Amino acid sequence: MSSYEPFVDNRSIRHRLRLSTLTRLRWLAVAGQSIAVIIIAHGYGFPMPELFCFVMIACSAWLNVFLSLRFPPSHHLPPAGAISVLSFDVIQLASLLFMTGGIANPFAVLICVPVIISAASQPVPYTLGLGGLALGCLTIISYFSLPLPWQPGIVLEIPFLLVVGNWIAIVSTTAFAAIYAYQVSAEGNELADALTAAELILQREHHLSALDGLAAAAAHELGTPLATISVVAKEMQKALADDPRHAEDVELLRSQAERCRDILRRLSSLSTTEEEHMRLLPLNSLIEEIAEPHREFGIAISVNREGDGTPEPVGLRNPGILYGLGNILENAVDFAKSEVRVSSRYDRQEVAITVTDDGPGYSPDTLARIGLPFRRSRDKQERQGAGGLGLGLFIAKTLLERSGAELDFENLEEPAHGARVTITWPRERMDVGPEAGKYRPG
Repeated sequence: MSSYEPFVDNRSIRHRLRLSTLTRLRWLAVAGQSIAVIIIAHGYGFPMPELFCFVMIACSAWLNVFLSLRFPPSHHLPPAGAISVLSFDVIQLASLLFMTGGIANPFAVLICVPVIISAASQPVPYTLGLGGLALGCLTIISYFSLPLPWQPGIVLEIPFLLVVGNWIAIVSTTAFAAIYAYQVSAEGNELADALTAAELILQREHHLSALDGLAAAAAHELGTPLATISVVAKEMQKALADDPRHAEDVELLRSQAERCRDILRRLSSLSTTEEEHMRLLPLNSLIEEIAEPHREFGIAISVNREGDGTPEPVGLRNPGILYGLGNILENAVDFAKSEVRVSSRYDRQEVAITVTDDGPGYSPDTLARIGLPFRRSRDKQERQGAGGLGLGLFIAKTLLERSGAELDFENLEEPAHGARVTITWPRERMDVGPEAGKYRPG
């Protein structure tokens, strides 16, 4: 399990279908079925079991009324409840088709709709069960059904080959549409989960960055009452110096107050002025800060700097940039054989950081899909226990792009081996120093 999965493990919520969604769709089906029966029976005058059709339509309307009265509109059905309701829809529609020509009815294809809804919102085993029910009902009405409503006195004979063709068409349509809906829904859920994890990671980084300021504020607020306690303790020590019963307790009180003052002095070193200073981070300091934690893993990390003579960019301490660059560097260290090179380059228009490793590089499949959430590794043959390229890299890519960066992933050209990641920002997005305005457009 990925270290980020606890943030996004919401499968129990994901598979709970909102009741109001089903009831609205069913009311639409009730209206459509009623209009179809009326037009066929009274508009065209075709003989058909109109009463039995309206009984089945009334059952669907009754279920809607019951569910609306029993549960609030915001109620979410668990998978078992949702599949039960969708199963009713399959059986109700199959009953209508049975009385109106079976699989020869042009509306027979609608039996795939509940299966598609299930594929997009419910667990796979439940969807397979509902698909089996729909397949069984479709097969039954292919062999057993009342005649298709047609002109009075004429019984429309449907060739068996056409019945088989319709059965194959409806089954294949149901399978294709269900698989497509499941795939789209799964990718959307993974993307939503990954973005949620990215937001949580960024929020955590912001909280960690704010701790220094909170510590300094706490030291400032506690300073005055603690000074009062120290003054009172000194006065008590003078007054009770000759009292053997309380002198030791007063001395202890005073020493502990002094200890608290020493702690607050250390916290107060994070003053507002210094905190403001720490918010500014030159480009070279940024690179050293992300590289330092990864120097103890047996992989050499070399840093190269290249400028055009303009002052070094000075940016704000951005937790998203720190996390994103740190993740990319960590990935390079995981796959490198002996060395990782970090290069920075800046001019009047842009700022770029390049991370290059001497590992096996990216496989073609990985390079085409890199940055997708939950992509676990470069390739099984390329790694032996190193960190993954899944949700962590997706979060890093998302946070860096949010800061205005463009990322480029590529392999080194032969005969060199390794991977290279280039992160490029417009200079105005990475420079807030005193000289920054000179390089901003306009």
